[in-house]
Order: sequence, then structure tokens, then C-alpha cells
Amino acid sequence: MQSTLFLPLLYSSEQMDMACFSGEEMSEVPVENKRNKQNNWRSRISYFLQKSSSKEAHSSRRKAYRPTVEEVNQWSQSLEKLLSHKYGQAAFRIFLKSEFCEENIEFWLACEDFRKIKSPAKRASRANTIYNKFIKSEAPKEINLDFHTKDTIIQNLQVPMTSCFNAAQKRVYNLMENNSYPRFLQSEIYKELWAISQGKGKYLKS
Repeated sequence: MQSTLFLPLLYSSEQMDMACFSGEEMSEVPVENKRNKQNNWRSRISYFLQKSSSKEAHSSRRKAYRPTVEEVNQWSQSLEKLLSHKYGQAAFRIFLKSEFCEENIEFWLACEDFRKIKSPAKRASRANTIYNKFIKSEAPKEINLDFHTKDTIIQNLQVPMTSCFNAAQKRVYNLMENNSYPRFLQSEIYKELWAISQGKGKYLKS
């Protein structure tokens, strides 16, 4: 008999926080063949819930996160609104991992944090970290940039200003907006979250 795995999508706020802020933990899940993308997505959600439940075992006060109709509707209005909401951003991040392109949102978030740095010394250090992680050839999470954009960043690294990665960030944002975001709105995770917000969502079955 084929086993059936039930994956509840009523996340606690701590579970959704993990998707927002603990990308390194999520990356521990082995990457499967792209032909098994759906199964891979399910395994990531399962792993996500298992890691979270162990952290929640010591507290019975934490409430499950349940998106409202208004929230989920706002996520469908624009990528900007989706990314501005912590839990919408978390759902999108899980989806990008299922698409094997999570480096895009990780780079975008790194750029958002980078622009907030006031200290020139810290800014220079962070700029080099971002370059080594996302920009340089064969970087561990290299994003897709043209030669001109990469060359401009290399020049900017000499005296990195808050605008150092603006062109690259805009390019990645446009890529997510025109490609990944429309697919997210058609994905099973978004459909399930929409159903949950209306009190109709149950479980995903594999």
C-alpha cells in the first residue's frame, strides 16, 4: 500500500519566521532531480515543519499562523506587497526553493539590509561578502547578471556606497516579478494558503 503523508499548512509565526530568516537551515534539504520538483517541494515543507515542531515542543502558548483573506489577496496584487509582508515573503521563499532559484530572494534581501548600513567600514565588509556569495563567477549562490552589471559592481567595491548593488538588485527583482511571481500565484502553496484563509484548506497529500 502506498503511504500517504499529510502536511498541514497552518504554520505558527515561529515556523514562518524560519522560512524568512533561516535560509541556511532550509538549504540542508538535499536537492532532488528537477523532474521530481513537486515531491521536492513537499519534502521541504515536511522538513520545515519537523524542524519547527521540535523548537515549539517547550511552549504551548504559541499560536498557529493563519493568513487572512485580506493578506492573501494583497499578496496577489503585486510582488512588492508580497515581499513587504513577513509571512508572504516566507511562502514565496519556500516556493523559490522548490524552483531551485532561492538565491534571487536571498540576494534581494541582502541588498535591502546592505542599504541600511551606516558605517563605511561595515559597508565595505558586507559588500565584499555579498560579492563573494552572489556575484563573482562560480559564487556559491551566483545570480544571473550580465557582464556590464558585474563590472560596475567590481568598480563600486573600491568605495562601496549604499547604491553599490542597486542595478543588480533591480535586475533580480524584475526577474522574480516577471517569472517566479506569476508561477507562485499559480502554485499549490498559494492555492492552499488562499483556501486556508477562507477556512477551507485542509492538507496536502503526497
